[in-house]
Amino acid sequence: MTSSELWTRATAERYDAEEAAHSSPEFLAPTLDFLAKLAGDGRALEFAIGTGRVGVPLRERGVPVVGVELSEHMAAVLRRKTDEETLPVVVGDMATTVVPGAFTLVYLVYNTISNLLTQDEQVECFRNAARHLEPGGRFVIELLVPPLRFLPPGQLAVPFDVSRGHVGFDTFDLVEQVLVSHHFTRTGDGEDGGGDGHGDGGTYRRGYSRHRYAWPAELDLMARLAGLELEQRVADWDGSPFTQDSTKHVSVWRKPI
Repeated sequence: MTSSELWTRATAERYDAEEAAHSSPEFLAPTLDFLAKLAGDGRALEFAIGTGRVGVPLRERGVPVVGVELSEHMAAVLRRKTDEETLPVVVGDMATTVVPGAFTLVYLVYNTISNLLTQDEQVECFRNAARHLEPGGRFVIELLVPPLRFLPPGQLAVPFDVSRGHVGFDTFDLVEQVLVSHHFTRTGDGEDGGGDGHGDGGTYRRGYSRHRYAWPAELDLMARLAGLELEQRVADWDGSPFTQDSTKHVSVWRKPI
């Protein structure tokens, strides 16, 4: 077992509804285009496949997909969408779980490598990806750039969403290189106190998750330790250039032939 926090049944059951905006065909099209091109005629392995937000539509594109997922509850939600023969899923952690066969593509989306809370485990994740790749195959990671530039001296919290239905902010442990994402999600309506947006009653669900953040250069070193070479880094799935102002990156490492 790794240090990743385990998704509960309740979290798994509401995951798709909460991520609906990131699951539409329009939103996913650049992601699927990017991954399908790299997979080519080969097989793809998704680490931390979750409920299949990306893996299921990628399989529908004709790419054979296999998943690894730590949470049995998340895997159970995925299984309602497609059967085991169409999209096999192995319950296990992404740092050590080995599945049969070789792949032209291994990928991790939506900041998921940060669920591994130690550097050693993140290195092992790279090694596990390399272990599954055919020569010439690619490992792809989508990950945020740590927003430490937004921290004034003495401040350890950065908001990332302040809306009527949700308030989210990250707090940082700069020594351990860990951030905690805090979420307050609206679950019920209340009186608006005059319609000016103030004095809302309502109810909110509080949640949080821990993540180990890593800089792109640190990931490149992890890749080198696993025998992989950086091939491409872009700011998003649409291929836009990665710059010093980019808030995330999609990075591709290649296993030498």
